[in-house]
Amino acid sequence: MTPIRKIIFLLTDIICISFSLVAAIWLKFDKLDPQHIHYLLMMIPILIPVCIISFWAMGLYNRTLRFTSIADMVAVFTAVTGCSMLKLSSVYFLESFPYLSAVFIIDWMLSLILIGSSRIAPRIILNMAELTPVRNWLFNKTNESPKRVLIVGAGQGGESVLREIKRNFNLPISVVGLVDDDPKKLGQIIHGCPVLGNCEQTDNIVRNHRVDELIIAIPSASGNELRRIVKLCQNSRVRFKTLPGLQDLIGGKLVSLQLRDIAIEDLLRRPPAEINLAEIAAYITGKTVLVTGAGGSIGSEICKQILPFQPSILLLLGHGENSIYSSQQRLAKSPELGNTVLIPIIADIQDRVKIGQIFKAHTPQIVFHAAAHKHVPMMEINPEEAIKNNVIGTRNLVDAAHENKIERFVMISTDKAVNPTSVMGTTKRVAEKILKGYAKRSSTRFVAVRFGNVLGSRGSVIPLFKQQIEDGGPITITHPKMIRYFMTIPEASKLVIQAGAYGKGGEVFILDMGDPVRIVDLAEDLIRLAGLEVGKDIEIRFTGIRPGEKLFEELLTASEGITATRNSKIFIARPEEVNEKELCEMVDKLETAAREGKRHKIIKLLQTIVPSFSPNRDMVHGDNVSKETRENSGEHPRLRVIQS
Repeated sequence: MTPIRKIIFLLTDIICISFSLVAAIWLKFDKLDPQHIHYLLMMIPILIPVCIISFWAMGLYNRTLRFTSIADMVAVFTAVTGCSMLKLSSVYFLESFPYLSAVFIIDWMLSLILIGSSRIAPRIILNMAELTPVRNWLFNKTNESPKRVLIVGAGQGGESVLREIKRNFNLPISVVGLVDDDPKKLGQIIHGCPVLGNCEQTDNIVRNHRVDELIIAIPSASGNELRRIVKLCQNSRVRFKTLPGLQDLIGGKLVSLQLRDIAIEDLLRRPPAEINLAEIAAYITGKTVLVTGAGGSIGSEICKQILPFQPSILLLLGHGENSIYSSQQRLAKSPELGNTVLIPIIADIQDRVKIGQIFKAHTPQIVFHAAAHKHVPMMEINPEEAIKNNVIGTRNLVDAAHENKIERFVMISTDKAVNPTSVMGTTKRVAEKILKGYAKRSSTRFVAVRFGNVLGSRGSVIPLFKQQIEDGGPITITHPKMIRYFMTIPEASKLVIQAGAYGKGGEVFILDMGDPVRIVDLAEDLIRLAGLEVGKDIEIRFTGIRPGEKLFEELLTASEGITATRNSKIFIARPEEVNEKELCEMVDKLETAAREGKRHKIIKLLQTIVPSFSPNRDMVHGDNVSKETRENSGEHPRLRVIQS
């Protein structure tokens, strides 16, 4: 409340205090005798300062009138009651005036009505202005017509959003109503807005009320529920916004009116990953942790998730200086940094000597290995680079970890390593084998964590689709039956860190990826979320399977089974026997072939190490890559067609 408004309300309270006492005496005695006037002239100058001080102490002059609430009315009630008690006690000092308790009851009631009304009247006036076209004239600072909004969810989330919209008069938003599947709420009016129907009727309501935007205010809604709501409005061409998920609400991240566009991550929303904080803290707190690929999507998120457990030193290793610098700056600003020391390191994991020097200089105790070449078609064209980075780079790190007797080494693998049809997937499978070989004879606990695609990572389909939508289309998809497993980057990173606590050496951990998702469905959902129509505004074009791709990915080979862990989303693949001596010889040959650029030999060696590898025919028949492969549009010869 501004100083001017404080003065106005202070004067108003003085008038109310004086008037209520005068009116109470007059109402009781039907007149004002000289005795009454004498009492008033003597007591009002004393009572007014006492009451004003009492009101000030209760904070009545520090409250925002636009947001007057029940708590404010309780404060008014307490302050007025206290002042009335003071007035009543004055009778005992004025025995010459026969006062009755009824006078003070009337005075208390009048004071409560008058002073309470002075607080709530401004809000009532503003709310009435909100419900009429006057609002547009009084509060809209722009000439644009208000956006017509429909809120999905008439529970606590919907009420909060609606209340905040009503409070923010400068927002060019007009709420036409709410929808909710609870039949008991149908027809109810919340903050002046009616509940117009259930979610099944959303599409008709959007059309009939000319809705421009839909706000889904159900923080606890699952991904399936959000997809259902979006599909119900697939023909209405409106934009969608939502509240943060339940996990963010629990974490205290929700602030007033924190709405955002619905992201594809919301449509794939799953229950929050169950993480045992005590287990993670036990092996990370106070340790020196090295993260390779710390500038990448997964690596930088692992760094972020590690910070709350307060490692003493966090080493950020990467080949790209810009990405490592950006990651360091983000982490340095984190409120969870605490006493952790951040050390950026620019190095290439292919440089064996440099990696050895880093391990000796910093003596890390925990390593999370996230550095890798992961782009499937790109590695089909450049298999020697996949070998040098994913295989030789991993061997350099594993060897340095073994020689320096670090405690744990956790490598990020991929579902593409299972029955691989790509060079990238096969190199990650070879890297898994290297870890298993060392685990047999090393004191270091070497483990790998295998999972599928992560939403929003660099090079993934979601950023590509978003860019294609911004460009006006078309969205390009390789095959209409292409399906993939997806996780969010934070969920994958948390489970990777948790898996590190379970590793005893040589395990391949598999993360529960949930249900697979058709890529076509993802594309269509993204188009609808942008308020556009599939096929009319944005076309979907199929370009053919790219080299190294499969229609679907697998998380286990035929010979592998799984063993449960204490976390319901983390499993252990059945151990695979590895002849370390033969493997080392083959990896040495791979390195030589890669250095010499002999692609045909690389493929043959990969097939020897990973017999289930089914390579692209161009790579099998020679070192020259065909035009179709270079354009990433060649059909893979070994497609396993599944039913949609």
